[in-house]
Formats: sequence, structure tokens, C-alpha cells
Amino acid sequence: MSDRPTHFGGARRVVIKIGSAVLRDGPEFDRVTFAALVRDLVGLTREGLEVICVCSGAVALGLSQLGVGRRPERLSELQATAAVGQGVLMRLWNDELSHYGRVAGQVLLTHDDLRHRGRFLAARHTLQALLALGAVPVINENDTVAVDEIKLGDNDMLSSQIVSLVGAGLLVILSDVQGLYDRDPREPGAALIHHVPRIDADLLQGTGGSSSGLGSGGMRTKVLAVQQVNRLGVPGIIAPGKSPRVLRRLFEGEAVGTWFAPEPDTMGSRKHWIAYASKPSGRLVVDAGARAALCARGRSLLPVGLKGVEGDFDTGDVVEVADEAGEIFARGLACHPADALRAAQGGHLSADAPEAIHRDDLVLLAAP
Repeated sequence: MSDRPTHFGGARRVVIKIGSAVLRDGPEFDRVTFAALVRDLVGLTREGLEVICVCSGAVALGLSQLGVGRRPERLSELQATAAVGQGVLMRLWNDELSHYGRVAGQVLLTHDDLRHRGRFLAARHTLQALLALGAVPVINENDTVAVDEIKLGDNDMLSSQIVSLVGAGLLVILSDVQGLYDRDPREPGAALIHHVPRIDADLLQGTGGSSSGLGSGGMRTKVLAVQQVNRLGVPGIIAPGKSPRVLRRLFEGEAVGTWFAPEPDTMGSRKHWIAYASKPSGRLVVDAGARAALCARGRSLLPVGLKGVEGDFDTGDVVEVADEAGEIFARGLACHPADALRAAQGGHLSADAPEAIHRDDLVLLAAP
């Protein structure tokens, strides 16, 4: 298509996410597909691309090793199967990469690693060092220790954070479907959407969850992940991971899968971290006037507009901002701890730090 770039805007660093279903052939690991993807991935690096891979499959491999048929629901059992599968997954990566004289570097992350700015930056430095040393970074959520409070929830969402973390210029999500369809692909007449100029609420409403029983995500999480990188000014692609030479064909400019264009109004890496990487520690409820000041006029949030302060947070923690109807429309870094904001609610704060959230530390999540 004419509005779909053939060279991805000159991106030289890319994040490729490989889903669990891509690496399964019935109950077994799909070694043929895996070998083909690794071969093409190495080929791309030899042509000068820096590739970071977010690879699912540890839980599925653990299930196979343990003789269990479906993904467990209990967290402790999920962690146990991940513990078994992680080692198997990395052995498979290193076995395959050894044919090309390359090695994999495993990086396991939790939401807590990314919400803490210092650890976020430490992870960035580690990944940059792996790339400089010629290793292939293979990232996965650390299912063996993640708990509900810190769990990212899905490697699709993790992949979007890695794009911001490493400053990548493209996100490729490889799935077991051809891409995004205009309706349920099982319905007669369903058509593949080749190009999405902008992800909106109507498009998100038509996406669904996982049906494989192996992965934790579905088309909705994939589209949400792409939406997050689009806000960085980075394009995204959802493509069929089992399709022959899919990576090679994508980077040769073939219209494979669904291309999502970046948004024209972009945010920087720091604001992206505020919006998506950090789990909010509390919530500020504001009146209609304050919402209008934030959304329409780009102002800081002042305590005079506060109608409620929820949670126990400290200065610098990420908090949600909601209107009185309960709609969360922004996130930001609190300029004061929760108790101070409760005391100042509807009034004023100190002259040194008069804002509840400064406009430079505030990100709008919804259209004004």
C-alpha cells in the first residue's frame, strides 16, 4: 500500500515479540518455525539491525515438560511451570543461535523493575551492553517471582515497554493470526486490515482475548501494546509468525500482517514511562474545571481542583487522575505525599511547590 513505508522509517533498532502460539505445533514445541525465525533474525542483525526479542513460551514449555495440558490458573502453579520452562527455552535459543556463532542473553523483568526509574535505567544499560557485545537479548516476564501487584500480565504489553526502554524504532508482534481483521476472523467475509492510521475506541472495542489456552493475551492486548508505542511515534506491526520467511518479507517491504501508523502527536520516553511503565500508587479525583484546565489548556493540576485523594503515596510516585464520574484520563508524578494533598484539597499549597502535579510530569491518557 502506498501509505505503508517499506523501510520502517529507517529504524535500526527493533523489538520483535514472539507469541506462545507461534512456537507451538499442537502439544509440542514448533522447532521448525523457531529455527526459521532465528535464522531470519540473525540475518537481519548481519545487515546492521539491532534486534531485541521478547519471547513467550516458558510456561508452555514447562507444561509440556510436566505433562500438563492447559495453562494453570493458580499463580503458584504458573510460577512453577515457568521455572521449569525458562531453562528449556533459553537452551533452545542458544542451541539454535550456535549454528550462527551467536549467543542469547536472557533478561527477566517484572512490572516492579520497570516502575522503579533507577532499575528501569539499569535494565536499559544492560540491554545496550548485550547489543554492543553481539548477543541477542531475549526478554521474558519473570513469571517465577511475579505476583498480582507487580505482574505485567502479558508479554505483548512487556514488548511495548521494551520499545521505550531501548529507544527502538519499530515493534513487530508475531502471532498465530494473519493480523487484525475487520471482524472475528472466523466469520464469513472477514477481511484482513492491512493499514491502521490510528487506533481509536471503536477499533479496540472489536478486539478480543486469547482463545488458545496457552498465552495470556489476545488481539486486544496486542493492539493496546501497539497503541502505546504509536504514542511514542513508533510504528507497529502484527504479523503471522508461522508464515514462511515472515521477518525477511516484512523488512523487504512486503505488506504482511497489519501495519499501525505512529501518532503525529508523540510523547517522550520519560512521559511514556509515567503513562505506561509505572503502576499507580494512588488516585486524584478532580472537578470539571480542573479537567478542562489539564486537557484543554495544558495546565498543572492545582489542589483547588481536587475533590478526592485516594491511596497512600509519596512525593514522586505515579498517580492516576480521574474526574468525578470515575473516568481515568491522566497520570502524573505527585508533587506532594497523599496526606499533604488531602490537607490542601480545595485550597492551596506552598509557594515553593504549589502544584499537585506539574504539567511537565502529567500525561493525558484520553482525548480532551
